Amino acid sequence: MPLINTVKPENATGELAELYGKIEAMRGRVSNSAQIFSASPELIKQQMAFIEYYMVKQKALSMPLLASIRMLISDKNSCSYCVDFNASILINMLGWSPKDVEAIRANPNDAKLDTKEKAMLLFVLKAVRTPHDVNASDIQALRELGYNDGEILDATNHGARMSAIDIIFDTFKIEKDF
Repeated sequence: MPLINTVKPENATGELAELYGKIEAMRGRVSNSAQIFSASPELIKQQMAFIEYYMVKQKALSMPLLASIRMLISDKNSCSYCVDFNASILINMLGWSPKDVEAIRANPNDAKLDTKEKAMLLFVLKAVRTPHDVNASDIQALRELGYNDGEILDATNHGARMSAIDIIFDTFKIEKDF
C-alpha cells in the first residue's frame, strides 16, 4: 500500500474519473503508476501529456531506445517498479529476450540497439548520471550520427524525467501491479 492515499478507479469521481477513463482507453487499465498521482489530477494530466508526446508525437526516438533509457535510469536509481515495467515492455512488446535485458543492464554497450541509438542511450545515461561531464564533443558526436538538437534534448528530458518518476514511486512505495 502506498504511503499516500490514492483513489482506485472504481472510487474516482469528477475530473479524476474522466482522466482515469482516458487512461483506461489508452492503456487498457489504470495502473498503480497512474493512481499514485490521484491526489493531484493536474499531475496526471502532465504525465499523460508526457507519455503522449513520447509515444505518439515525437518520431525520432524509438520505443526500444526510450524503454532502454527508462530501464537503465531506473536501474541506477534502484526503482524496481520501473526497471521491471520497462523490462517487460522490452520483452513482451518489443521481442527482446530476457538475456538481452540482462545484457543491457550489465553493460549498456551491449544494448540491442543500432549504433546511432546506442550512442544516444549512452549519452543520456551520462547526462543524467554525471551532467557536469557532458561537453560539446558529446553533442557533436550525436549530431554527426544524424540527431538534431531537439532530439538530443528530447532524449535527455526523457531520462531526467525518469529520475523524477523513480523518486516519486520509491518515496511513496508504489506496489507492482503487472
